[in-house]
Amino acid sequence: MAKMEYTFGKTTESSYEEVLEKIPDLLKEEGFGILTEIDVKETFRKKLDVDFKKYKILGACNPALAYKAFSAEYEIGALLPCNVIVYEDENGKTAIAVMDPAMALGFIGVEALADLGKEARERLQRVLDKI
Repeated sequence: MAKMEYTFGKTTESSYEEVLEKIPDLLKEEGFGILTEIDVKETFRKKLDVDFKKYKILGACNPALAYKAFSAEYEIGALLPCNVIVYEDENGKTAIAVMDPAMALGFIGVEALADLGKEARERLQRVLDKI
């Protein structure tokens, strides 16, 4: 069975902290803001008393694209925002991955949503290209 690709991303030599510092401005250039930030390492430490690698989940949203998506399908909120993850991989490099909105919105079967997903993916790819 083929693995479904639900994210796209890259690995960089930049530090985890450097990426987290840059990414809000890069997202802003493409019309996205960060609505939520989850520090997985800290959450696991507090809730489970376990150590985990540096790992953050950023909930990114482009309000103009989100409005169009909600106008086409009210329950689309279950698939929003676009999560961007930043973590240190096993080699000490920083990995950045993004939920693929083209895949997430494309399977619904509403052409307007598929088009929005493709546009969001292109914008998010440009963010990754700049890191």
